[in-house]
Amino acid sequence: MKPQLSRVRWYRIIPIVFITYSLAYLDRANFGFAVAGGMADDLHITPSTSTLLSSLFFLGYFFFQIPGAQYAAHRTAKKLIFISLILWGALATATGLVHNTTTLIIIRFMLGVVESAVMPAMLILLSQWFTKEERSRANTFLILGNPVTVLWMSVLSGYLIDSMGWRWMFILQGAPGILWAFIWWKMIDERPKEANWLSEQEKMDIEEQLAGEQVGIKPVKNYAEAFRSRKVILLSLQYLLWSVGVYGFVMWLPSIIKAAPDMNMVTTGWLSAVPYLLAATGMLAASYFSDKMGNRKVFIWPCLLVAAICLYGTVLLGPDHFWFSYVLLVIAGGALYTPYGPFFAAVADILPKNVMGGAIGLINSLGALGSFAGSYLVGYLNGVTGNFNASYVLMSVALVLSTVITLIVIPSPRKVQPAHAD
Repeated sequence: MKPQLSRVRWYRIIPIVFITYSLAYLDRANFGFAVAGGMADDLHITPSTSTLLSSLFFLGYFFFQIPGAQYAAHRTAKKLIFISLILWGALATATGLVHNTTTLIIIRFMLGVVESAVMPAMLILLSQWFTKEERSRANTFLILGNPVTVLWMSVLSGYLIDSMGWRWMFILQGAPGILWAFIWWKMIDERPKEANWLSEQEKMDIEEQLAGEQVGIKPVKNYAEAFRSRKVILLSLQYLLWSVGVYGFVMWLPSIIKAAPDMNMVTTGWLSAVPYLLAATGMLAASYFSDKMGNRKVFIWPCLLVAAICLYGTVLLGPDHFWFSYVLLVIAGGALYTPYGPFFAAVADILPKNVMGGAIGLINSLGALGSFAGSYLVGYLNGVTGNFNASYVLMSVALVLSTVITLIVIPSPRKVQPAHAD
C-alpha cells in the first residue's frame, strides 16, 4: 500500500507557482487591450504592424523553449524562473514607455525570449513534487493562472486604459513581476529533499513514489531519439494546432468585442472576462476527474471539438447576431482551456523522465509556433477580409485536426481485468 504523501506540498508549492505563472501571462495578454485601447493610434501602428506585434511575442517564445527546459531539468528551474521574473517585469514595464514601433518590436520579441522557459520549467518543477495521481490537478493549478489572470486583467485593463491610458496599464501591471522574483526565491524549493518544512520520512516517501513511476516506462537513450519518436512528434503537432485556436482567440477577443456597435473599453473588458470564468471552472473539474478516473483522453478531445463547433457557429450566425455569437465565444473560450491539466499530465505519464524536460520544451515550443501562427494569421485575415469569419474558420479547422491527433496519440486507460476464482 502506498504511503499517504504530505498535503502540505499543495499549500506551499501551488500558490507560489500559480502567482508566478499568472504574472507571466499578464504581461503577454494585456497587449491585446492596449491595441484596442489607443496604442495603435498613438504610435501610428498600421494594421499589418499591429498584427506582427501581436504575434511577435510567440516567435521569441519559440526559440528558447528546449534549452530552457533542458536547463530546468538538469540544473535548476528555481534560478531560471527567478531571473526570468526580473527580466520580464522590466520589459513589460518598459512597454509603457515606448514612443516608436521599432523599440516596441524589440521589446515584444525579447519578452517572448525571457518568458520562453517558464512554462516547461514549471511543469518540470511540479513533476518533481507531485505523483502521477496528482499531476493533472497540480498542472491545472499552474495553468489556471492563465484564464484567471485574463479574467481579472480584462476588467482591470479596461478601467486602467479608460482612466489612465495604455501606458500606465503596462507600467502598473509589469512592476509586480520584479518584486515577486524575490518572494519566489525565498519560498520555493527545487525538490522535496531540499524542503526543511518536510520530515525526513515525508521526503523519502515522495522521492520513492516518483522514482517508482518511471519503472514501467520504456527508456529513451537521448533527446535525438525522443524527438524522432512518433509520440513526441504527434504531441507537438497536436499542441501546435490547439495553440492556433487558443491564441487566435486570446489575442483578438478584445478587438472582436470592441468592434460591436456602441462598445466602450470598460464594457469590452467585462465581456472579455466572462469566457475565462467558464475556463477556470472547466479546468478545475477536468483535472479533478481526470486524476480520479485515470483517464486523460476523454477530458481533452471533446473540449477541442466543442470549441471548433462554437467558433464555426459564429460564422453561420453572421455579424448581425452579436449576442448569440458572444455566447458561442464564451463556450469556445471555456472549452479551449479546460483540457490543459489532463494534456500535460498525459505528456508526463507517457514519456521517460530522462528526456521529459527536452520533450516538454519541444512540445511547448511547437505550441508557441502555433500561437505565433494563430495570432498573426487571425490578425492578417481580419485585416484583409474586414471581418472575423475567415479567422473563425481557420481556428475551427486547426482545432478539428488537433482533436483527431488527440484521439490517435493520447492512450485510453487500461481496463483492469476482474480477478476470477479458481
